[in-house]
Amino acid sequence: MLSRRVLSKEEESGSTDAEVTKEDQDQINTFSRLHNRSKVLEEELSTKHKDKEDLDELSTELELADEDELVPYRIGDSFMNLPLSEAQELLANATTDIENEVSTLEEELSTIKDEIGKLKAHLYARFGRGINLEA
Repeated sequence: MLSRRVLSKEEESGSTDAEVTKEDQDQINTFSRLHNRSKVLEEELSTKHKDKEDLDELSTELELADEDELVPYRIGDSFMNLPLSEAQELLANATTDIENEVSTLEEELSTIKDEIGKLKAHLYARFGRGINLEA
């Protein structure tokens, strides 16, 4: 005969009797802040990658332009007609700047993800299934 054990609501939800200390709450808050920051950084990275793709495409198009032509180049909210070589130089500088920004954002995101991993491991070890850190 098979016996079925009835689980209590606490057992079903996976909650534990672990008391939440101030240190635990601080770590949960830190996890939350880091998680939110990582989402913002991922969004920024996505935008920067798109901007870099646009600059690469523009660079390819400028290679087809005539050397004697003036090229409309956007500076701020205005367009200025610049010689091709000057426009290509500005474009190269803009591409380098975006690559540096992407690199910085990727490093920051990597650091944050490492910290998130450490906090997750500690909090799951402390609370088990009683805490949900997956978003």
